[in-house]
Amino acid sequence: MLRVNHQSFRTVLAESDVVRVAGAHHALSGYLAQEAGFQAVWSSSFEVSASRCLPDASILSMTEYLEAAANIQKALSIPVVADCDTGYGDNLNVAHMVHEFEGAGITAVCIEDKLFPKMNSFVGSGQALLDTAGFAAKIRTAKNAQHSSDFFVIARTEALISGLDVTQALERCRAYADSGADAVLVHSKQRTKDQVMAFLDGWDGRVPVVIVPTTYPDWHIDEVRAAGVSVVIYANQGLRASVSSLRDAYGAIVRDGDTTGIEESIASVGDLFELQRLAEWQKLGA
Repeated sequence: MLRVNHQSFRTVLAESDVVRVAGAHHALSGYLAQEAGFQAVWSSSFEVSASRCLPDASILSMTEYLEAAANIQKALSIPVVADCDTGYGDNLNVAHMVHEFEGAGITAVCIEDKLFPKMNSFVGSGQALLDTAGFAAKIRTAKNAQHSSDFFVIARTEALISGLDVTQALERCRAYADSGADAVLVHSKQRTKDQVMAFLDGWDGRVPVVIVPTTYPDWHIDEVRAAGVSVVIYANQGLRASVSSLRDAYGAIVRDGDTTGIEESIASVGDLFELQRLAEWQKLGA
Protein backbone atom coordinates (compact mmCIF):
# COMPACT_ATOMS: atom_id res chain seq x y z
CA MET A 1 0.00 0.00 0.00
CA LEU A 2 2.84 2.37 0.79
CA ARG A 3 4.87 1.60 -2.32
CA VAL A 4 4.79 4.51 -4.79
CA ASN A 5 4.74 3.82 -8.52
CA HIS A 6 6.35 6.47 -10.69
CA GLN A 7 6.61 7.34 -14.35
CA SER A 8 9.97 7.26 -16.05
CA PHE A 9 11.61 10.52 -17.00
CA ARG A 10 11.49 9.55 -20.67
CA THR A 11 7.71 9.16 -20.45
CA VAL A 12 7.26 12.51 -18.72
CA LEU A 13 9.41 14.23 -21.34
CA ALA A 14 7.45 12.64 -24.18
CA GLU A 15 4.18 13.89 -22.72
CA SER A 16 5.33 17.49 -22.09
CA ASP A 17 6.34 20.48 -24.17
CA VAL A 18 8.70 21.57 -21.40
CA VAL A 19 9.47 19.69 -18.19
CA ARG A 20 9.99 21.71 -15.00
CA VAL A 21 12.33 20.06 -12.51
CA ALA A 22 13.00 21.14 -8.90
CA GLY A 23 16.22 20.54 -7.00
CA ALA A 24 15.97 18.50 -3.80
CA HIS A 25 18.22 16.72 -1.34
CA HIS A 26 15.86 14.46 0.59
CA ALA A 27 12.46 12.84 0.22
CA LEU A 28 10.53 15.60 1.99
CA SER A 29 11.84 18.38 -0.25
CA GLY A 30 11.19 16.19 -3.28
CA TYR A 31 7.63 15.50 -2.15
CA LEU A 32 6.95 19.20 -1.63
CA ALA A 33 8.19 19.85 -5.18
CA GLN A 34 5.79 17.22 -6.47
CA GLU A 35 2.99 18.74 -4.42
CA ALA A 36 3.71 22.15 -5.96
CA GLY A 37 3.29 20.74 -9.48
CA PHE A 38 6.84 20.04 -10.68
CA GLN A 39 7.03 17.18 -13.16
CA ALA A 40 10.37 15.78 -11.96
CA VAL A 41 12.93 16.25 -9.19
CA TRP A 42 16.67 16.89 -9.55
CA SER A 43 18.62 15.02 -6.89
CA SER A 44 21.17 17.80 -6.68
CA SER A 45 24.76 17.01 -5.77
CA PHE A 46 25.08 20.63 -4.59
CA GLU A 47 22.06 20.29 -2.28
CA VAL A 48 23.01 16.84 -1.01
CA SER A 49 26.53 18.08 -0.23
CA ALA A 50 25.28 21.28 1.38
CA SER A 51 22.87 19.30 3.56
CA ARG A 52 25.98 17.68 5.04
CA CYS A 53 27.71 21.08 5.36
CA LEU A 54 30.21 19.96 2.73
CA PRO A 55 31.26 21.62 -0.54
CA ASP A 56 30.06 20.31 -3.89
CA ALA A 57 33.51 19.01 -4.81
CA SER A 58 33.30 15.21 -5.25
CA ILE A 59 33.80 14.72 -1.51
CA LEU A 60 30.81 12.45 -0.95
CA SER A 61 30.88 9.01 -2.52
CA MET A 62 28.66 7.63 -5.26
CA THR A 63 26.94 5.48 -2.64
CA GLU A 64 25.98 8.54 -0.59
CA TYR A 65 24.53 10.33 -3.62
CA LEU A 66 22.76 7.14 -4.67
CA GLU A 67 21.16 6.77 -1.26
CA ALA A 68 19.84 10.33 -1.40
CA ALA A 69 18.40 9.91 -4.91
CA ALA A 70 16.85 6.53 -4.13
CA ASN A 71 15.22 7.81 -0.94
CA ILE A 72 13.69 10.70 -2.85
CA GLN A 73 12.39 8.42 -5.60
CA LYS A 74 10.77 6.02 -3.12
CA ALA A 75 8.48 8.79 -1.90
CA LEU A 76 7.43 10.21 -5.27
CA SER A 77 5.21 9.40 -8.23
CA ILE A 78 7.21 11.75 -10.46
CA PRO A 79 10.69 10.75 -11.67
CA VAL A 80 14.01 11.69 -10.12
CA VAL A 81 16.86 12.90 -12.32
CA ALA A 82 20.10 12.13 -10.50
CA ASP A 83 22.91 14.66 -10.71
CA CYS A 84 25.88 12.29 -10.99
CA ASP A 85 28.65 14.88 -11.46
CA THR A 86 31.39 13.39 -13.66
CA GLY A 87 30.15 9.83 -13.25
CA TYR A 88 32.38 9.34 -10.18
CA GLY A 89 35.55 8.51 -12.07
CA ASP A 90 36.51 6.89 -15.35
CA ASN A 91 34.42 4.87 -17.83
CA LEU A 92 34.23 1.82 -15.60
CA ASN A 93 32.96 3.98 -12.75
CA VAL A 94 30.32 5.36 -15.12
CA ALA A 95 29.17 1.84 -16.00
CA HIS A 96 28.96 0.97 -12.30
CA MET A 97 27.04 4.18 -11.64
CA VAL A 98 24.46 3.35 -14.31
CA HIS A 99 24.00 -0.18 -12.96
CA GLU A 100 23.52 1.09 -9.41
CA PHE A 101 21.22 4.03 -10.12
CA GLU A 102 19.11 2.11 -12.59
CA GLY A 103 18.87 -0.78 -10.14
CA ALA A 104 17.63 1.63 -7.47
CA GLY A 105 14.73 2.75 -9.66
CA ILE A 106 16.25 5.99 -10.96
CA THR A 107 15.23 6.47 -14.61
CA ALA A 108 17.47 9.41 -15.55
CA VAL A 109 21.01 10.53 -14.73
CA CYS A 110 23.11 13.50 -15.75
CA ILE A 111 26.89 13.47 -16.10
CA GLU A 112 29.13 16.42 -16.92
CA ASP A 113 32.30 16.84 -18.95
CA LYS A 114 34.55 18.18 -16.20
CA LEU A 115 37.48 16.23 -14.82
CA PHE A 116 37.08 14.16 -11.67
CA PRO A 117 37.15 15.40 -8.94
CA LYS A 118 34.87 18.25 -9.96
CA MET A 119 34.27 21.61 -8.31
CA ASN A 120 30.90 23.37 -8.28
CA SER A 121 30.32 25.38 -11.44
CA PHE A 122 29.99 28.71 -9.64
CA VAL A 123 33.32 28.46 -7.83
CA GLY A 124 36.27 30.28 -9.38
CA SER A 125 37.14 30.12 -13.05
CA GLY A 126 39.04 28.03 -15.57
CA GLN A 127 37.58 24.70 -14.54
CA ALA A 128 39.24 21.82 -16.37
CA LEU A 129 37.25 19.78 -18.87
CA LEU A 130 37.72 16.27 -20.14
CA ASP A 131 38.43 16.31 -23.87
CA THR A 132 35.43 15.87 -26.15
CA ALA A 133 36.37 12.38 -27.33
CA GLY A 134 36.96 11.21 -23.77
CA PHE A 135 33.57 12.40 -22.57
CA ALA A 136 31.83 11.03 -25.65
CA ALA A 137 33.31 7.66 -24.68
CA LYS A 138 31.80 8.05 -21.20
CA ILE A 139 28.39 8.63 -22.78
CA ARG A 140 28.75 5.52 -24.94
CA THR A 141 29.76 3.54 -21.87
CA ALA A 142 26.72 4.78 -19.95
CA LYS A 143 24.33 3.87 -22.75
CA ASN A 144 25.94 0.44 -23.23
CA ALA A 145 25.68 -0.23 -19.49
CA GLN A 146 21.96 0.44 -19.11
CA HIS A 147 19.57 -2.52 -18.98
CA SER A 148 16.29 -0.81 -19.95
CA SER A 149 15.80 1.19 -23.14
CA ASP A 150 13.77 3.59 -20.98
CA PHE A 151 16.85 4.74 -19.02
CA PHE A 152 17.74 8.34 -19.89
CA VAL A 153 21.27 9.82 -19.96
CA ILE A 154 21.76 13.60 -20.03
CA ALA A 155 25.17 14.86 -21.18
CA ARG A 156 26.04 18.15 -19.52
CA THR A 157 28.66 20.44 -20.98
CA GLU A 158 30.54 22.87 -18.80
CA ALA A 159 32.15 24.48 -21.84
CA LEU A 160 30.62 27.91 -21.17
CA ILE A 161 31.42 27.64 -17.46
CA SER A 162 35.09 26.95 -18.23
CA GLY A 163 35.41 29.94 -20.58
CA LEU A 164 34.95 28.29 -23.97
CA ASP A 165 32.65 29.90 -26.50
CA VAL A 166 29.22 28.92 -27.79
CA THR A 167 30.66 27.33 -30.93
CA GLN A 168 32.80 25.01 -28.83
CA ALA A 169 29.84 24.18 -26.58
CA LEU A 170 27.81 23.27 -29.66
CA GLU A 171 30.60 21.09 -31.04
CA ARG A 172 30.84 19.21 -27.77
CA CYS A 173 27.09 18.67 -27.48
CA ARG A 174 26.81 17.44 -31.07
CA ALA A 175 29.51 14.88 -30.33
CA TYR A 176 27.73 13.81 -27.13
CA ALA A 177 24.40 13.45 -28.92
CA ASP A 178 26.06 11.41 -31.64
CA SER A 179 27.53 9.17 -28.94
CA GLY A 180 24.07 8.31 -27.66
CA ALA A 181 23.14 10.99 -25.14
CA ASP A 182 19.36 11.27 -24.79
CA ALA A 183 19.60 15.02 -24.09
CA VAL A 184 22.24 17.69 -23.61
CA LEU A 185 22.46 20.20 -20.78
CA VAL A 186 24.14 23.52 -21.50
CA HIS A 187 25.20 25.44 -18.40
CA SER A 188 26.11 29.11 -18.11
CA LYS A 189 26.90 31.39 -15.18
CA GLN A 190 26.34 34.65 -17.03
CA ARG A 191 23.77 37.01 -15.55
CA THR A 192 21.70 36.97 -18.71
CA LYS A 193 20.31 34.21 -20.93
CA ASP A 194 22.25 35.48 -23.97
CA GLN A 195 24.82 32.66 -24.07
CA VAL A 196 22.17 29.99 -23.78
CA MET A 197 20.00 31.68 -26.41
CA ALA A 198 23.01 31.74 -28.76
CA PHE A 199 23.48 28.02 -28.11
CA LEU A 200 19.82 27.33 -28.86
CA ASP A 201 20.04 29.37 -32.08
CA GLY A 202 22.87 27.10 -33.24
CA TRP A 203 21.41 23.82 -32.05
CA ASP A 204 19.96 21.48 -34.68
CA GLY A 205 17.50 19.72 -32.40
CA ARG A 206 19.01 16.27 -32.68
CA VAL A 207 18.27 15.70 -28.96
CA PRO A 208 16.39 17.79 -26.35
CA VAL A 209 18.13 20.66 -24.55
CA VAL A 210 18.16 21.08 -20.77
CA ILE A 211 18.93 24.39 -19.03
CA VAL A 212 19.61 25.48 -15.44
CA PRO A 213 18.72 29.21 -15.10
CA THR A 214 20.31 29.81 -11.70
CA THR A 215 22.11 33.03 -12.64
CA TYR A 216 19.49 34.29 -15.10
CA PRO A 217 16.32 33.77 -13.04
CA ASP A 218 14.08 36.18 -14.95
CA TRP A 219 13.58 33.83 -17.93
CA HIS A 220 9.86 33.10 -17.77
CA ILE A 221 8.68 29.57 -18.51
CA ASP A 222 6.64 30.76 -21.51
CA GLU A 223 9.78 32.27 -23.05
CA VAL A 224 11.78 29.15 -22.19
CA ARG A 225 9.21 27.04 -24.02
CA ALA A 226 9.17 29.36 -27.03
CA ALA A 227 12.99 29.19 -27.25
CA GLY A 228 12.83 25.43 -27.78
CA VAL A 229 14.07 24.28 -24.38
CA SER A 230 12.73 20.86 -23.35
CA VAL A 231 13.72 20.74 -19.67
CA VAL A 232 14.37 23.51 -17.15
CA ILE A 233 15.96 22.67 -13.79
CA TYR A 234 15.51 24.98 -10.80
CA ALA A 235 18.48 23.34 -9.17
CA ASN A 236 18.93 24.93 -5.74
CA GLN A 237 16.14 27.42 -5.02
CA GLY A 238 14.43 25.02 -2.61
CA LEU A 239 17.51 24.63 -0.43
CA ARG A 240 18.17 28.36 -0.49
CA ALA A 241 14.57 29.03 0.59
CA SER A 242 14.91 26.48 3.38
CA VAL A 243 18.08 28.13 4.70
CA SER A 244 16.40 31.54 4.79
CA SER A 245 13.26 30.18 6.47
CA LEU A 246 15.17 28.24 9.11
CA ARG A 247 17.36 31.24 9.90
CA ASP A 248 14.28 33.42 10.33
CA ALA A 249 12.46 30.87 12.50
CA TYR A 250 15.39 29.95 14.73
CA GLY A 251 16.42 33.58 15.08
CA ALA A 252 12.90 34.60 16.09
CA ILE A 253 12.72 31.90 18.78
CA VAL A 254 16.02 32.96 20.32
CA ARG A 255 15.15 36.64 20.06
CA ASP A 256 11.58 36.43 21.37
CA GLY A 257 12.01 33.70 23.96
CA ASP A 258 9.06 31.63 22.72
CA THR A 259 7.53 30.43 19.44
CA THR A 260 4.29 32.44 19.49
CA GLY A 261 5.46 34.87 16.82
CA ILE A 262 6.14 32.18 14.23
CA GLU A 263 3.37 29.64 14.83
CA GLU A 264 1.07 31.16 12.20
CA SER A 265 3.76 31.05 9.51
CA ILE A 266 5.11 27.53 9.96
CA ALA A 267 3.61 24.16 9.09
CA SER A 268 1.44 22.48 11.70
CA VAL A 269 2.27 19.14 13.24
CA GLY A 270 -0.84 17.82 11.50
CA ASP A 271 0.60 18.89 8.15
CA LEU A 272 3.73 16.88 8.89
CA PHE A 273 1.60 13.85 9.78
CA GLU A 274 -0.01 14.13 6.35
CA LEU A 275 3.37 14.32 4.64
CA GLN A 276 4.45 11.24 6.59
CA ARG A 277 1.27 9.41 5.48
CA LEU A 278 0.81 8.54 9.14
CA ALA A 279 -2.78 7.30 8.70
CA GLU A 280 -1.65 4.74 6.11
CA TRP A 281 1.07 3.48 8.42
CA GLN A 282 -1.39 3.23 11.33
CA LYS A 283 -3.67 1.04 9.19
CA LEU A 284 -0.75 -1.30 8.53
CA GLY A 285 -0.20 -1.74 12.25
CA ALA A 286 -3.87 -2.19 13.17
